[in-house]
Amino acid sequence: MISTRILAWALLALSVATARAEDLVMLPTRPGVTEPFYVTRPAGSPKASLLLFTRGDGILNPYRQPADLQHGNFLVRSRDLFVQQGFLVAVIGVPSDQSGGLGAFRLSPEHATDIAAVVAWLRAADPAPVWLVGTSRGTISAALGAATIPGVHGLVLTSSVTRAAPADPTDVFNIDLSRIAIPTLVVNHRDDSCFVAVPADAPRLLDALSRVPTKQALLYDGGVPARTKACEALSPHGYFGIEPEVVNGIADWITQH
Repeated sequence: MISTRILAWALLALSVATARAEDLVMLPTRPGVTEPFYVTRPAGSPKASLLLFTRGDGILNPYRQPADLQHGNFLVRSRDLFVQQGFLVAVIGVPSDQSGGLGAFRLSPEHATDIAAVVAWLRAADPAPVWLVGTSRGTISAALGAATIPGVHGLVLTSSVTRAAPADPTDVFNIDLSRIAIPTLVVNHRDDSCFVAVPADAPRLLDALSRVPTKQALLYDGGVPARTKACEALSPHGYFGIEPEVVNGIADWITQH
């Protein structure tokens, strides 16, 4: 469970860094460690608070304007589309003790502690339900949070990393997915040819989510010609050219559940 110390830190950060348009929050999470995340509020009361986990090493650099759909990670570049749908959006970066990136840290208890602190901050900031939304390697972090943190309402996994890579052997199946018991949406692009995020693995992923009360897989196609390699963001792996369609589908599913 979330410790009272984490909640106290979260409330302290809330008192000194209340989100406005898009604010950077530096949240103390563990002794001597801060977790950065960006927060954007919608107009009016949010339907839900979405905590977004980016791909790769998790480093948010450069962090471009949300209107730019031509650069950067799918979730990060599409964050304003979620805000327009009425969601409060938080984009989490890497903690201060992991400046080289997340890597295997995505599987650690310390990472779960950091995520729990951000979830506590979001719940203190607004009573809306909190959903964890990951893409590519960010799905490992999102699944970890869903498996270990109480008070999370739902989970969305997009372009999940389901197979190990030589440079980084972690994948979403390293998490005990049977511990997840909240509504879960699995999203893929039919033409995703990234060798670690295989759309055909979606049924196996859904089967592993054995305690999830409501689960579904959404499969998309279309878009524009890729500008990057298969496992990078401006390709089917990152829903390049169909961002609004995918965001709308995710938003509708979250709203329904």
